Amino acid sequence: MIIIGATSGIGASLARQAHDKGYEVGGTGRRVERLEQLHQELGKGFHFREMDVVKQMDASSSLHSLIEEMGGMDIIVLNSGISNYPASSFTAMEQEIIDVNVSGFVRLFGEAFHYFRQQGHGHIVGISSIAGLFGSAKAAPYSASKAFISTYMQGYRNRCYHYKYDITITDVKPGFVESEMTEGKKGMFWVADTEKAVRQILIDIEKKKKISYITRRWRFIAWLIKFSPNWLIERI
Repeated sequence: MIIIGATSGIGASLARQAHDKGYEVGGTGRRVERLEQLHQELGKGFHFREMDVVKQMDASSSLHSLIEEMGGMDIIVLNSGISNYPASSFTAMEQEIIDVNVSGFVRLFGEAFHYFRQQGHGHIVGISSIAGLFGSAKAAPYSASKAFISTYMQGYRNRCYHYKYDITITDVKPGFVESEMTEGKKGMFWVADTEKAVRQILIDIEKKKKISYITRRWRFIAWLIKFSPNWLIERI
């Protein structure tokens, strides 16, 4: 299992839990010192590469280098993402969110899909969000980027069905999960402990679910959003 974005939060916890269950794990991220700490903690079953998904050519090379070191890849988890990222201006912040959450995701998804097509099988897991189910007034680019991820993966899941590709595509939709991204934010509810959330993610990966709501109760919120009138959504 290779985890793109394994330096904190869901990614780091998933690396630990997958390793504990016997997976050979690869992790990537910009903060190489954290990857080195994970390597010291987990030992030889953990491999890593420094990666900035915005630098798409370098990110692709790092991914293939990691695959080669691990002797192959059967599962990739595309977890890298940012929300209200510090930037020099509001416009720059929005562009950085799109660069990481959309452009970086698409490049690595494409690399993984092509690899699995050649291999004949594989499993792509993308971390979207409950926030992708509606346009957030406070985080429009973030919610839009997560909506893109879900729709993009749905399209590729349909492609796999039509062309009989043996590639599983799982869309993980977390609600609020304890992480550096959510730290200090107000108005959150049903905030899940990171370890609990990741246990459920790993279960759903192993079950090869198409959609994974984390934690389970967020399925109810997703249902409410789907059937809510626009005037109510506008007030969220």
